[in-house]
Amino acid sequence: MKTMKRKGLLLLLMALAAMPMVGQKQFTLEDLNFGGTNYRKMLPKSRLLTWWGDQLIRMGGDTCWTVNPTNGKEKVLFTRDKLNKRAGLLADSVAITRFESFPYADKPFVKAWSGKECMLVNFKTGKVEWHQPVDMDAQAAEWHKTSHATAFVKDDNLFVTDGSGNTRQVTHDGSRDLVYGQSVHRNEFGIEGGLFWNPQGTRLAFYRMDQSMVTDYPLITVPELNDSAQVIATPAPEKYPMAGQTSHLVTVGVLDVATGDTVYLQAGDPTDRYFSNISWNPSGDVVYMMEGNRDQNVVDLVAYDAVTGSRMRTLYHEAHPKYVEPQHPITFLPWDKEKFILWSEKDGYNHLYLYDTAGRLVKQLTSGNWVVMDMLGFDTEQQAVIISANADNPIQQNLYRVDVSTGKMTRIDEGGRGWHNGNLSASGSYLIDYYQEPDVPRNIAIVDTRKNLQYRYFTAPDPWQGYDVPEYRCGTIKAADDNTDLYYRMVMPVNFDPSKKYPTVVYVYGGPHAHNVDARWHWSSRSWETYMAQRGYLLFILDNRGSENRGRDFEQATFRQLGQVEMQDQMRGVDFLRTLNYVDTARLGVHGWSFGGFMTISLMTNYPDVFKVGVAGGPVIDWKWYEVMYGERYMDTPQTNPEGYAQTSLIHKAKDLKGRLQIIIGLNDPTVVPQHAYSFLKACIAAGTQPDFYVYPGQGHNMMGHQSVHLHERITRYFDDYLK
Repeated sequence: MKTMKRKGLLLLLMALAAMPMVGQKQFTLEDLNFGGTNYRKMLPKSRLLTWWGDQLIRMGGDTCWTVNPTNGKEKVLFTRDKLNKRAGLLADSVAITRFESFPYADKPFVKAWSGKECMLVNFKTGKVEWHQPVDMDAQAAEWHKTSHATAFVKDDNLFVTDGSGNTRQVTHDGSRDLVYGQSVHRNEFGIEGGLFWNPQGTRLAFYRMDQSMVTDYPLITVPELNDSAQVIATPAPEKYPMAGQTSHLVTVGVLDVATGDTVYLQAGDPTDRYFSNISWNPSGDVVYMMEGNRDQNVVDLVAYDAVTGSRMRTLYHEAHPKYVEPQHPITFLPWDKEKFILWSEKDGYNHLYLYDTAGRLVKQLTSGNWVVMDMLGFDTEQQAVIISANADNPIQQNLYRVDVSTGKMTRIDEGGRGWHNGNLSASGSYLIDYYQEPDVPRNIAIVDTRKNLQYRYFTAPDPWQGYDVPEYRCGTIKAADDNTDLYYRMVMPVNFDPSKKYPTVVYVYGGPHAHNVDARWHWSSRSWETYMAQRGYLLFILDNRGSENRGRDFEQATFRQLGQVEMQDQMRGVDFLRTLNYVDTARLGVHGWSFGGFMTISLMTNYPDVFKVGVAGGPVIDWKWYEVMYGERYMDTPQTNPEGYAQTSLIHKAKDLKGRLQIIIGLNDPTVVPQHAYSFLKACIAAGTQPDFYVYPGQGHNMMGHQSVHLHERITRYFDDYLK
């Protein structure tokens, strides 16, 4: 009897241990998904900080405070209501609604917005120093703080309003076929816009893109549910140059704001060429541009006379058998108008090089088996550059000071662990260090970059306190080459019991210019993984070769054979999972989006006996249907690499599908056009295999707003139905 009682007590204690702690709350997708009604309350708190010269400013919705950088003490600088009253901005039409920036280190001006006007307000006197109407229909806009001129695009035409408020329409033939002042080359090569002011704000370089020769992809817009006037879906075509097909033609114009004259850079025939990373010299009369060939294996840095548009000289040339991918414009040293910093991967890792305007290499500023991720600015007085890089650890981002004359590099962030983002003051003497660590939701430190001193300004509380939170693990395994370390994240089931076996979902992206695992909070875990862990799943995420921040050779291992090396590495991850007794390898699922959707179907069809369930979102099916710039960089053209395109295509793999596969797309996806999914479905019908399919009308490559909650509930249910 005593033995039976002891056994009963032991079973009761085990059952209690497996139950959630009293008071522990459960997450919903409304808490965890970015479209959820409670999502913002679940994010780590932060502070909106900016610089007024070297004075740190905290901006709230109604108040701005000065912050002492050595002790964090705050003092009210002004309030929105008082500033509105002092400036006489009491009417709803012009009252300040938000503060944007403090653009001048030596003037007490705040750039503010009323909803209809942009203005500069002297917060000491209350005087409105300058104001200008804002065109709410503008497709793009760039304001210049020196000249106060604004360049903007409307109906694909370029307009410029000078500092006195006079607006000139610069172009008149803008259309869907002829686009001015906007991103070109489908936002590749670091391109984020199409308007580039010179330092004085007197000349504007801008993109002109002729895409009349590019094929229209036939997307449609479905009528809104409450729109009784529209009965039939309407065409919404997308100019979409697929791999190997005719691409658009790009030229670069330069406008002289004073005269209204425009010249175009004499760069020669723009056919099958890429123009990117536009920048100016300090004097504002020379334009610099990276020029690449369509094969993307050669790039030149070329200087142009901004007055005449004539080509002056080639300052730099780089070539590589696979590809060269410029991502950053050159940056001149503030103290030497004859020298600039250039980014390159030519030694195998993304580093900074110092050149002069004659094109001579002065020195390599940074070096090592690590990557420079960002250049935050300069300490002009002491001639140093402030950067972020992963020099301390491949999955960290830290902040460093690099002395330009000696090359000495010093880490200056707080703590040294985690993932740090910096915001530099005007002189470069102070830095805001925003960072996370695997067990730190968010800290903010103020850094004296010269003395290498840090003051902790803000520590965010854990927003998930009181919830049933899983354990997050990180480690490494060897890639399929048996040499390279790959980083993984595991999210353990809530109330994990190592004696049990758990269904496991491999979440995958795997493509270039992205990574999944780093030293941020919870090892950068996606919140959906927490939701699944709460439902009894184990999540496994691995950054295979081909992903970012590990150097040129790591990324280029996938060249001309996308998905193949990546699958080999992901299967090494599966081999690792098989060594864990608590992983039920008979219940193994896979999920990913975009490149990850391509990887999901690749794994499901190449290893049909391994993966039981998959959910592929927005998947690439055949790279010949993907866009020119991205697709040809990694795969070359279908004409020059037919074997690679045939090997990586999933069309002929439709017959190999065994498990349950759900494909989800947005009906209006302009990135991975619906033809991919439709063609795979057609191949499955012919082969007699049975995937499931779901579409979100009116949505693009990603589901926006609350529809994302619906999407992730659907993904979850699919695994619940067929894997759990």
